[in-house]
Amino acid sequence: MHLKRIAMCALALSLTCGGMIASAQSTESQAQKAARERNWWKNAVIYEIYPRSFQDTNGDGIGDLNGITEHLDYLQKLGVDAIWLTPVYPSPQVDFGYDISDYRAIDPQYGTMADFNRLVKEAGRHHIRVIMDMVMNHTSDQHPWFLQSRSSRTNPYRNWYVWHDGKGETATSPGQPPNNWESDFGHSAWQWDPKTRQYYYHAFYIQQPDLNWNNAAVHQAFKDIISFWLERGVGGFRFDAITNLFEDPSLADETVIKGKDGKPLINAFGDPVLDDSKTNNLPGVHTVMQEMRAHMDTFDSASFPGTRVLIGETYLRNIGELRKMYGTPAHPEFELPMDTQLGFINKLDVAAFRAKLTDAETKIGRNTPLLVFDNHDNPRLDLRYGDGVHNLAIQRVISTVLFASRGTALFYYGDEIGMKTTPPTRKADVKDPIGITGWPKQKGRDGERTPMQWNTSANAGFTSGKPWLPVPPTAATMNVQDEQHDPTSMLAWYRELIQLKKTNPAMQHGDNVMLDISNDKVLSWMRQAPGAPAVVVSANFTAQPQTVNLAADGHLSAHAHLHKLLISPGGSEPQSVDRIELAPFGVYVGEVQ
Repeated sequence: MHLKRIAMCALALSLTCGGMIASAQSTESQAQKAARERNWWKNAVIYEIYPRSFQDTNGDGIGDLNGITEHLDYLQKLGVDAIWLTPVYPSPQVDFGYDISDYRAIDPQYGTMADFNRLVKEAGRHHIRVIMDMVMNHTSDQHPWFLQSRSSRTNPYRNWYVWHDGKGETATSPGQPPNNWESDFGHSAWQWDPKTRQYYYHAFYIQQPDLNWNNAAVHQAFKDIISFWLERGVGGFRFDAITNLFEDPSLADETVIKGKDGKPLINAFGDPVLDDSKTNNLPGVHTVMQEMRAHMDTFDSASFPGTRVLIGETYLRNIGELRKMYGTPAHPEFELPMDTQLGFINKLDVAAFRAKLTDAETKIGRNTPLLVFDNHDNPRLDLRYGDGVHNLAIQRVISTVLFASRGTALFYYGDEIGMKTTPPTRKADVKDPIGITGWPKQKGRDGERTPMQWNTSANAGFTSGKPWLPVPPTAATMNVQDEQHDPTSMLAWYRELIQLKKTNPAMQHGDNVMLDISNDKVLSWMRQAPGAPAVVVSANFTAQPQTVNLAADGHLSAHAHLHKLLISPGGSEPQSVDRIELAPFGVYVGEVQ
């Protein structure tokens, strides 16, 4: 009907109908705007904040919510679309917030609910969404649910957690755990409870008992919790340890992994390495996430259209398993399960990067990849990819793969200034219980959680008190204050890359096409979008200069010229695609003319 009226007005050349055309165009524009708003996450830049370490405003040495609010201008200028906060709920802090004792409040260390509401409001003014961490696998052992659960075998909350009898129990002995399952943080995953004389299961610390997701009441409790935070305007959730929700009901032992000599492999905690097939990525995870997605979609369409996204912590065996995490059109799950297969290769291997990036770009349908190379649970980029000499140049290479590829980019606070991993040198200084248990082979995660380096003042501008972790000496040369005025700094590099990702049509949503695929020293690809000039990217993965010909495999004409978009320091500008000279660990990004 609408199109017919437009046709009639064109024939009549009537001013009235001309008004109808303007109205139709306006309506179309509003629809397009609504679609872009709903799909904001498809080319988004997401910034992980570890709140304890970002900015302290009250002098207690621990970062807080007001400290995050204080730096929203910085984050907006950096080009951040959303911030993911690791848990800020009340917690005994055994696992620094991932042991939650109340899902509907803010831990006093981080501030108040009023502070949180202010953060969400101010972030919105800066066009930044706030993403909460949703920990559904386990709670703190101090959570009221678990206190009830362990009070007696007949308590209504008993079945909210995973309890089982041991083997060979007697009146004076607990016997042995139900099976050989191990905690990710060392030793048996079963803890004896002398009061009720059963073992409870904990995939992580003893103080983090696993919830029983075979209990419908647990499902409803978390839908209510999710609604609570959505009503406060959060932009979505990152689901922690989501593949751990279910365990094999038969309690069968997991297989012990053996080395070439036939002996069991031993991990840093002195335990046998197991295959985790009975405790990780079981089919029930998909059912739960379909349910949570349906709940949030209903809530979303009714109240906050286009404001939320579901991110999954998904360490998976292959791209096929990752694709499942998106769900299906009829039963969607995550918008953005993390592609950790690319980001945690942990070595500069061109063939491996090319294969995993191709998987991410071509084997998940038209879903959006979520690329991530760094987080609060792993050593920073310098320790996993650096060579000790060219670390900053290598970090430019990694960030180029992250931001110049199709999809959503997630990075960790401090990456943008080149922060280094700074682990403790003495067991006495370790804060992370993983390090306390696994020292010296496993030093824990303190090294990647050190305070943000804002300036050259005392404690790098993080706190006026004693910081909860020492400020690294590198803060003297790696800090926001110095780097924001240096056009060759890592911070400048991040800003330019993110700007290209946001404004160049091919970089926004263009497909990835691999170039020069036989090259084992340089990773090259092209971004293509209909109606826009193509963009080529080349990244040297070696400490030697390299020359590449991007026309070698026929995707580009050897006569095509290039317009420079970005070159890493020390690089030279090529004139055509058939001869691009790259400095050691050099990067070139150019538009094809």
